[in-house]
Amino acid sequence: MILMKPTKINDIPPEAWDNQAGHYVDPYDMPADQPNSPACDVNHPPHYNNNKIECIDYLEDSLGEGFSYYLEGNIKKYLHRWRYKSAPVEDLRKARWYLEKLIELEINKPQA
Repeated sequence: MILMKPTKINDIPPEAWDNQAGHYVDPYDMPADQPNSPACDVNHPPHYNNNKIECIDYLEDSLGEGFSYYLEGNIKKYLHRWRYKSAPVEDLRKARWYLEKLIELEINKPQA
């Protein structure tokens, strides 16, 4: 009997997913401060940092309490359109970036 390696995620039970050889390493998980890191285009795009303050920091400062709604809107936007883009994974990464920012904002929110 010849055992064949599964070729689809549905061919193996969920408890075995983490044990599969050839784990995928996402290049966007590289630190964004590394030169030529793909993460730079998602985490800190150069065109968003042309002045003394990065655009996202300016928005947080100027929107105040509304900043969380801005983050939520961007998460929804990127999740809504990722299927229709030529680079769908980049939009998913952008949604993840905004979600991480929203989580950080909620964690650091002063307790009432």
